Amino acid sequence: MGAPWAFLAAALVIVVWLLTGPIFGFSTEWQLVINSGTTIVTFLMVFLIQNTQNRDARAIHLKLDELLRATPKARNEFMEAEEEDLDEIEREKAIVDKADPAPPKERAHEPKTARQGHRGNGKT
Repeated sequence: MGAPWAFLAAALVIVVWLLTGPIFGFSTEWQLVINSGTTIVTFLMVFLIQNTQNRDARAIHLKLDELLRATPKARNEFMEAEEEDLDEIEREKAIVDKADPAPPKERAHEPKTARQGHRGNGKT
């Protein structure tokens, strides 16, 4: 429903509704038609959008899981994090932060020698 034609169809419905206003004398029934229609469409779109977001999130998790499996030093114990409650996710984040306390943004501002020492392998 995010396609340009869907927007044009919705805009066309509104234009037709506006043009029929004088025919129906801008009555309360005329207003009720657009109010009811937009409410029903909005209600249904919530479920459609949620379904699309759920599918997209699952696809992204699948791709990330594959990258974790393919990366030799990656820790895969966090692969099912999306299934955990927020407290468990925060606990695991603390574990990751403790293992690498300087996120990449902070490392970018360190002198080159400090970055080498931080990573422990002498490479940047």
